[in-house]
Amino acid sequence: MKLIAGLGNPDVKYINTRHNTGFMVLDRILEKKNLKLQEKFKSFFAKDGDVLYLLPKTYMNLSGFAIVEAMNFYKLNIKDILIVYDDISLPLGTLRFRDKGSDGGHNGIKSIIKETGSSNFDRLKVGIGPQPKNMPSEKFVLENFRQEEKENLDIALNTAMNASLDWLQLDVQKLQEKYNKSHI
Repeated sequence: MKLIAGLGNPDVKYINTRHNTGFMVLDRILEKKNLKLQEKFKSFFAKDGDVLYLLPKTYMNLSGFAIVEAMNFYKLNIKDILIVYDDISLPLGTLRFRDKGSDGGHNGIKSIIKETGSSNFDRLKVGIGPQPKNMPSEKFVLENFRQEEKENLDIALNTAMNASLDWLQLDVQKLQEKYNKSHI
């Protein structure tokens, strides 16, 4: 069993914000696979064979609670999960796979590390930058993408969708070689 979780905020007012990039990637996977969401694990989720797709309803800063609930239910190992989320330090269109690391200042990742007790999980960072110099990061991540970014966002989301699905078949080193770059 594998788990792919996209991070975001469930309230409709956040639907098109930069911080919901993880949700946007998962939405594309669900649409491509024609999967319908259910509610459990403090999340919206869909199951497709031995893969669980998860969108936590806990809001970004408490994402770890939903991840742990699903992991415990399915008795998943920390290496059986992929977390897809926004990264403010990467330009829009840039992807980065990592198999461990710090939270990098991302509160969703901080929550997952705290609740799982480990930072050794696979992650796919999706660039949402650059952040304007005089804008606080808290404000920037809760902004909607600008109209002139939409075409590049579409490319980034489709590439991240394919990268997430490739994760089911490939090890992180191969994924890094294939995807760790700008795609626009």
